[in-house]
Amino acid sequence: MSQSKIQGRFMAKSKDVRITVILECTSCVRNGVNKVSTGVSRYMTQKNQHNTPNRLELRKFCPYCYKHTIHGEIKK
Repeated sequence: MSQSKIQGRFMAKSKDVRITVILECTSCVRNGVNKVSTGVSRYMTQKNQHNTPNRLELRKFCPYCYKHTIHGEIKK
């Protein structure tokens, strides 16, 4: 047998379990952005949709609020 046929049998299939999500600062969105700054803090990350089916929330640094705040997952 050729090398590619042998490798094809044992390789796992890709099921796209990990998806890319966008996290957005919740305090900038709720309170409106500071008068000095113009923008909303956003981060991109990946999550495993089988292990974490709910929306993801992480504490990240917001350069517009100048502090660590909760960043929540938004729709694409």
